[in-house]
Amino acid sequence: MSEELVPARDLAGHNRISTQALSSVAKAAAAQILAVPPTQVRVSWNDDDGFLALSISSPMGAPPLSAVSRDPDRLKQVGGSVLARATAAKASILTQVEHLSGSRLSRVDVRISGLLVREEGRVL
Repeated sequence: MSEELVPARDLAGHNRISTQALSSVAKAAAAQILAVPPTQVRVSWNDDDGFLALSISSPMGAPPLSAVSRDPDRLKQVGGSVLARATAAKASILTQVEHLSGSRLSRVDVRISGLLVREEGRVL
């Protein structure tokens, strides 16, 4: 089937994405990036001068300290320190949520509420 341009008059109207749908998208994106189950992620939305500001509170997946002390390169394998990963997560979450939802976000605030320690393999 070929794609044809649709006249603008045929596209008139509004598309709305519910807060619940946006929250589900944000939880899924944050969970993947922070290596935790989506049920562990809490999201809230605020108006930021007409744009959406996303606040996330979540634990972060991490290797056990004993594994890091035995193999310091393990920290690099999971993306660095908690601070470095949380900082990088902001940009990644913003990009994914905007891409998946089509919404424009002004910022993403991330609060790491704890660590979910995984013994073996990749952090969740």
